[in-house]
Amino acid sequence: MKIGCPTEIKAQEFRVGITPEAAAEAVAHGHEVLIQAGAGDGAGFTDDDYTAQGARILPDAEAVFEEAEMIVKVKEPQASERKMLRRGQILFTYLHLAPDPEQTRDLIASGATCIAYETVTDDRGGLPLLAPMSEVAGRLAPQMGAWTLQKANGGRGVLMGGVPGVFPARVVVIGGGIVGTNAARVAAGMGADVAVLDRSLARLRTLDEVYRGTFKTVYASRAATAELVTEADMVIGAVLVPGAAAPKLVSRDQLSGMKPGAALVDVAIDQGGCFETSKATTHQDPIYEVDGIMHYCVANMPGAVARSSTLALGNATMPYMLALADKGWRTACQDDPNLLNGLNVHDGKLTYYAVGRALGIDVTAPQLILRDGA
Repeated sequence: MKIGCPTEIKAQEFRVGITPEAAAEAVAHGHEVLIQAGAGDGAGFTDDDYTAQGARILPDAEAVFEEAEMIVKVKEPQASERKMLRRGQILFTYLHLAPDPEQTRDLIASGATCIAYETVTDDRGGLPLLAPMSEVAGRLAPQMGAWTLQKANGGRGVLMGGVPGVFPARVVVIGGGIVGTNAARVAAGMGADVAVLDRSLARLRTLDEVYRGTFKTVYASRAATAELVTEADMVIGAVLVPGAAAPKLVSRDQLSGMKPGAALVDVAIDQGGCFETSKATTHQDPIYEVDGIMHYCVANMPGAVARSSTLALGNATMPYMLALADKGWRTACQDDPNLLNGLNVHDGKLTYYAVGRALGIDVTAPQLILRDGA
């Protein structure tokens, strides 16, 4: 199979979909790897790094999309890229369709087979292709929030760890999954006073046992969430409903009760954000203010540490990329129901229920696609 990797064109996105190591593995499996010139520059991989592993360099995205049978990316295809997709072509990347009706319509119209990293599962119900970027984003969130809190950026001017005689920052993390756990660990390591909210008592119990009081755990009732948000210097939104739009957990009305200059860091912004006032921003212009509260809502947060993120993502996606290339998407999905869960769009049909519910689009079950050979 011809596997293509174009340069990411989303604003301030420096990651790349295929590492030289992954290219080498694909070539060893008998596939041809096509890399757009300069695609790896942002992550520190040169064209020579790819050609040394047997990949072929193409001059532009048009050449990659035209020749490749499977496109492997990091971020969702932008409008210009969606126009280059064709029927029968495989797209393997993050999609986050639920809050993005325009992209969803374009992918359906393309006729391509679109498999989303963020909805591929594992045998334990986890999200193995989302997990590495969740780890990165979680660990970055307190760092970015601390920067947002600086007075020069419009924040309260509060130091995360305080100093002797001065309270540290109060950080509230909403969600105790991979993002939230990593965010809480780093915020606590910076010396902040951290509370993690979640609705799973089992998860809260695990966090308490593993981290032995490094941070507080609180059941995420509406009342407890509202109370802690008003006391916080920083709130990190880390709630995920796989494939669906994120729930809105902090309303605009609640901003008036927060401390002026407090920071909201919305790690769920790819799925529409979990604060009512969230809107996606970029690394180029990451912060905005609403009612005196500073919002950091960068949709591709891990892109700030592109090399680490690319390596972590490449380790996770490589086995699935090879399965798709070795077997074709249909056989690969028949052999692995977890990979089938990643199928979001095929041949003009939407195949993921959470997206259909969010956007009001009819859905064809992926199992029917396989059964009928459609």
